[in-house]
Amino acid sequence: MTNIKAHAPAPVDLEGDLASLRGDCARMAPHWTAPERAAARPVAPSLIHGVDVPPASARMLDAMCDYGD
Repeated sequence: MTNIKAHAPAPVDLEGDLASLRGDCARMAPHWTAPERAAARPVAPSLIHGVDVPPASARMLDAMCDYGD
């Protein structure tokens, strides 16, 4: 059996406040890298399909009021 031990550089504060959370994020930021932004490619219309909704679900949704009613 492998015993893997992880050591946190700072104690974990589960009851911390926003300042503590921001500090944790600032310490972790150098470890994160953002991927190169890829240009959005157009999607061929033949790859776009509709949504199939079962009849029972369609009836349920039809019976629901619209948002904001």
